[in-house]
Amino acid sequence: MQCSHFDQQRCQSCSLSGMPYPQQIQQKDEKLKQLLSTVMPQQWLSVVPSEETGCRNKAKMVVLGAAHQPVLGIEGADNQPVSLCDCPLYPEEMQALLAYLQAWIRIAGIPPYNKVKKKGELKYILLTRSECEGEYMLRFVLRSRDALSRIEANLAKLQADWPQVKVVSVNLQPIHMARLEGEEEIFLTDAQHLVEQFNGVPLVIRPKSFFQTNPKVAEQLYATAREWVRELAPSSMWDLFCGVGGFALHCANDVERVVGIEIEPEAIASAKFSAVKLGINNLEFDALDSAQFSQRQGRAPELVLVNPPRRGLGQALTEQLTILAPKYIIYSSCNPESLKQDLQALQMYEVQRLQWFDMFPHTEHAEVMVLLGHQVTVD
Repeated sequence: MQCSHFDQQRCQSCSLSGMPYPQQIQQKDEKLKQLLSTVMPQQWLSVVPSEETGCRNKAKMVVLGAAHQPVLGIEGADNQPVSLCDCPLYPEEMQALLAYLQAWIRIAGIPPYNKVKKKGELKYILLTRSECEGEYMLRFVLRSRDALSRIEANLAKLQADWPQVKVVSVNLQPIHMARLEGEEEIFLTDAQHLVEQFNGVPLVIRPKSFFQTNPKVAEQLYATAREWVRELAPSSMWDLFCGVGGFALHCANDVERVVGIEIEPEAIASAKFSAVKLGINNLEFDALDSAQFSQRQGRAPELVLVNPPRRGLGQALTEQLTILAPKYIIYSSCNPESLKQDLQALQMYEVQRLQWFDMFPHTEHAEVMVLLGHQVTVD
């Protein structure tokens, strides 16, 4: 990927962007095999690659500079703001919208937050795009309500210039800390969510719900999980850390009963909305901690699908899965290091199949999905 910010060392987030993409894939594949050498699967499937540019649907921009010259991007090595509105990871239209917002903030007179002086208002711009509709959700993260009226006063012009922006909200984050968002969300539009569609399955994007950032690769991830579940043909399954229900909704037609568990109530509301829209009635969602949910169950279904955060399953859930001993586990991981630790802890399972998805091209990160089968012991 050709990126002037990387070439001029203004941004090094995409640490592999100076390397040809096929070489990136080969290097990451070799590193994964080395990392997982002690838990190697019986079958290592070919990687699912990404598009090299225009592949991301979400931008998280720090707002820097001053009210008369705001910058959306990052703080460079020389402590000077670097605008990343033209980052090649974003589709061209999204780049244009980010550039527009950078100018719009100046016109609206909204002062960027200065973390050193602890002054100013606007901390972040969070922009999410729906691939299927080409619509956007725009969130302003403010220190207080002081700049809210300026956003409201200039919102009509923004939406007239960019009618694709369907959802606009303000998130209040008053605490001086490295935390992206606060608890309070103020919607400035009637619409409060976007709808994305993967493989004919509608998924809801809300402000605080986790959503995959590479839609085309995510679509293939969900499709692959559905294929694996279809092959296993379980009568029941759990989808733990289910988020907005992507895996559960994709698999529901091939399983008699599916339970989706996610601790974030907003994500569960999104999952239920999608289930109703699809007319699925064999799917139950609940806003609970996955470990606590599993500990309350007397028995496990034939299949448990898990998609934990970067830290992995955690000791409590790993121990409970060992006790409940479902026949199969499908584990989708955004962190191969914690995946390895969890696989080593699940000693009664053999890794039957592995496939990885290049969700984050030009970086060292990889999304890895494995199929585990419970080993039957013979006395």
